[in-house]
Parts: sequence; C-alpha cells; structure tokens
Amino acid sequence: MSTIIAVTNQKGGVGKTTTSAALLSSLHQRGARVLGIDLDPQGSLGFCLGLDIENCATVYDVMRGDKYIRDVVISTGCGDILPSNILLSGAELEFSRAGREFLLKTQLAELEDDYDIIIIDTPPALNVLTVNAYVAADSLIIPMAPEILSLLGVAQIRETIDTVRRCYNSRLKVLGILLNKFNPRLNLNREVLELSEQIAQQLGSKVFESKIRASVAVAEAPAHGESVLTYAPRSKPSEDFQGLVDEILGSRFPRRAETSGED
Repeated sequence: MSTIIAVTNQKGGVGKTTTSAALLSSLHQRGARVLGIDLDPQGSLGFCLGLDIENCATVYDVMRGDKYIRDVVISTGCGDILPSNILLSGAELEFSRAGREFLLKTQLAELEDDYDIIIIDTPPALNVLTVNAYVAADSLIIPMAPEILSLLGVAQIRETIDTVRRCYNSRLKVLGILLNKFNPRLNLNREVLELSEQIAQQLGSKVFESKIRASVAVAEAPAHGESVLTYAPRSKPSEDFQGLVDEILGSRFPRRAETSGED
C-alpha cells in the first residue's frame, strides 16, 4: 500500500514544486516506485519534468470521471506523473457535489498497490484541490521560504489541517516544515527559523534538520525538463534534498551512492 505525502503551502514561490520533483527524483534513484500528482492548475510539476501538459490527459479528466487514472499516468525519468494544466482551475466551481473532498482519494484506490510513495504537489491556495490532497494523504511536508509572509502562510494552514482531521482524515500528520533558500548567515533566516519552530510545535511537528540552500541550478533545472537532482546532482540543493529524503524515508530507501555538495 502506498505512502502518500502532500507538499503544501498556500503561499506561492516557496518551493513546493521544486521539493516535489526532488523527492520524486531521489526516491526513484533509490529504487522506490513513485508517482507524482500535480494538483496545481499551473501544471508546474509536469512541465518541470519535461511533459507537454497542454496536449495530454490530466488529473482533471480523472477527477471528472472522464478517464481511468491508469490511462493518464505518464512515465518520466523521475518516476510516473499524473499531470495537470489550466483546465483544473475550474475545480472549485465544477466539483460541487456531495463528497467532492474524496474525489482524488477514491481514484487513488485503484493504484494503492502500484507505488511505494505518492507525492502530491498542491496549489498555492486552500481550496477544494488542497482539501482533496489532505484527505488522500497520510502526511504533509510544508515548504517555506525564510520570509515573514511565508510564515503567515504556514500559520494559516493549521485551521485547514484541523478541519480535515476532524471531518475527513483523522490520521493526517505533518512530517515537518522545510526551509528552502536558506542561508544561516543571514539574521532574517535565523529569526524565521526560530519562529517556524514555534509554529511547528503548534502543528505537533518539527522543522526538518535538512535545510535547502539556494543555487542557480534550482532555477535552471525546469528549463531542461529535469529536477535539480538530475540536472545538477552535485549542487548544494541536491545534496540537501538527498539529506531530506534520508531524514524522512532513509530507512526504507537508503542512498545508492553518496554525492558531495558544490556550488
């Protein structure tokens, strides 16, 4: 049975898609059977991994019941992907019937024995798509940038998590808060780390020991249709993401080869 992890933050630009792609890539390299699900109407996860998201069936067709989920999944060098595109932006209005919170979970039941790990990339909003991700997931990873506004976004997630736990998915837990673009030499970064640790305690969780350092490779990788781990495997962010996977799932999926960080 699959372990399902949603990568979430209602604020944009905090590294959700970069994190999702890196997790998929690292786990795939370690021999895990992985599926990435793009629930963002911008379709960034599929695009960043080289898919033509405008000319393929998507998770929107699956949630509407127009396509079988197995027929929509696409294989990539980082594992399988269930892509998205702008058509999914109408979900809030279109998916209005009773039980709409369970649309994704119901479809994923068809694949629960096909994958070890499923990673869900969520939209930068707290809407029906985000709730579908939370209902389907076992746990959450919350990426954030070392900025005050990013902290606010994390704090506002708590109410949605509590609602989902109370009404739909009592087993949902927060694995941790992930700091992206982190530089420990900057005062603001250190201050945000302290504040994020307080928020993590309120969520019954922690801030991951692994912090993702900034690098131009993170911005360049999507243009090449790759995750940062395959585009620049020896970069500092790649090493940091490998450390994150060690921290979360290393006992199940140990590294096959060590890499050393470089700029």
